Amino acid sequence: MSCPPRSPQAPWLLAGVATALLSALAPLPLLAQLDPASVIARVEAPQVPDRGGDDALSIPELMARLHVPGVSIAVIHNFRVAWVKSYGVADVASGQPVEATTLFQAASISKPVTAMAATWLAQERRLRLDDDINAVLRSWRLPPSKLTRQQPVTPRALLSHTSGAADGFGFPGYEPGDPLPSLVQILQGQPPANRGPVVFARPPYERYQYSGGGFVVMQLALTDLTGQPFADVMQAAVLAPLGMGDSSFQQPIPAALAPRAARAHDVQGRRLDAPWHVYPEQAAAGLWTTPTDLARFVIEVQTALRGPRGRVLSQASARQMVAPVGTGPFAVGLSISKRGEGWYVSHPGGNWGFRAEILGHLLKGYGVVVMTNSDAGEPLISAIESRVAAAYGWDSLDRPLAP
Repeated sequence: MSCPPRSPQAPWLLAGVATALLSALAPLPLLAQLDPASVIARVEAPQVPDRGGDDALSIPELMARLHVPGVSIAVIHNFRVAWVKSYGVADVASGQPVEATTLFQAASISKPVTAMAATWLAQERRLRLDDDINAVLRSWRLPPSKLTRQQPVTPRALLSHTSGAADGFGFPGYEPGDPLPSLVQILQGQPPANRGPVVFARPPYERYQYSGGGFVVMQLALTDLTGQPFADVMQAAVLAPLGMGDSSFQQPIPAALAPRAARAHDVQGRRLDAPWHVYPEQAAAGLWTTPTDLARFVIEVQTALRGPRGRVLSQASARQMVAPVGTGPFAVGLSISKRGEGWYVSHPGGNWGFRAEILGHLLKGYGVVVMTNSDAGEPLISAIESRVAAAYGWDSLDRPLAP
């Protein structure tokens, strides 16, 4: 049995509830500062106590077991980047080591970064998160449908995967040098697009279904709204203000950045037959970046939530990004979930040959970003997140475990 369509006011009502909750919760005391070298040693060494599983392995040993050639980590503590550490190689063929400035594909972590740009445009009164997206689109429009008679598809719905878009897929990308489709060709499933059309199968806000296609609609909307290429919009709205100098939404990757880019590897740690894939679906999967730069993005959300504002977002705008719409786990671009006793924002990323994740506490100013150049990266990411949380004593009455 389907739920009745939500009114346009429903997301704002839920946002108001989230705002009231965040206002009532003063930030708890922060963890005491720990020596980064000691914490790094604890994270990368075999774990004590040994609870079984992978605890007996060091990070390099775990990488070898999982066939992950390279990994880079940035840890957030006290609302700043506390330390960065990299392991392994960016390319098994050349042996080029992973460094702090090695770029990885962020894959779907591109989505919350795009959502921040949309939220900033709303803050500047150039976009309304709860208006009909067709009021912005110029070069293509969502077709009329009985599904949207009571509630139109809105930016908030598209950014929270509750728009009714039923594609349910990510994007495989294109080999360097292949013809690239336009955004309209992608949305309509026309060659040379390598996926079917983006279709809408239910009223907005009725249910959650992850949709890469919904973010392609948002990409087109932001370019139509600003009259600028999408990579330029993102550079001006988010990347430059946050000091994300090792990041770019340009696809293919700019020639100046390519020498520092990690190569794609399969689940056995073998280099794939192309160095990486190209993603014209930039909002959904196109960001090249480093863990340090993504940590700056997470810190912006945390700092703005703490108030009175961050570098890009006001406190009110940041609260929009973390206010669930009432269906599914997503707010505006970010997943909101409880882990242990804490509430976190997060988002995973998975492109051809790359895996990554961002994770940050809503109030306490800590988190971690992990990026890998392997299709087998997810178990390693999970292990590193757990080790960082244990080393700092996350959600344990703010008393860090001794390093």
